Amino acid sequence: MRRTSSEDDTAYTEFATVMAPRLFRTALLMCGDWHLAEDLVQTTLAKMYVGWGKVRRADVPEAYARGTLTKTFLSHQRIRRNAEMPTVDLGDAQAASHTTSERVELFEALRTLDVLDRAVVVLRCWEDRTVADTAAEVGLSEGAVRARASRALVRLRTELSDSTAATS
Repeated sequence: MRRTSSEDDTAYTEFATVMAPRLFRTALLMCGDWHLAEDLVQTTLAKMYVGWGKVRRADVPEAYARGTLTKTFLSHQRIRRNAEMPTVDLGDAQAASHTTSERVELFEALRTLDVLDRAVVVLRCWEDRTVADTAAEVGLSEGAVRARASRALVRLRTELSDSTAATS
């Protein structure tokens, strides 16, 4: 285990405090599960702490954190692909009180997407990342990111319009 100074610990604590809510929002959109999103953020922040010396020297530590979160999410999905079947979980009662029907529909529609498609859509559309940044984070070419984003958005529009038609 590495030795840290109190200055490093303070800088990391400040960074984690600022980034945790942002990372959680992204993780929740990617996985659609409140508790898994918390786990992904904790794992990401633990990885960031271990490599804090390197992270702190990075030009954009926030981008490093988002990249670590994306890789953690994709890795988790590969591991559990055959182990679990996700179901709709709206979280605890307090969190559910803030959930609108549109959010629920969006989470359900996002879950219909392939894991990589979901990551691409969240990074491109929600996080407003560039094609190049998204490609680097998910390990695809820029053309593949554009194609996946296009197909995934068409599928989301179809899912959401079908959902709206079914409730009307």
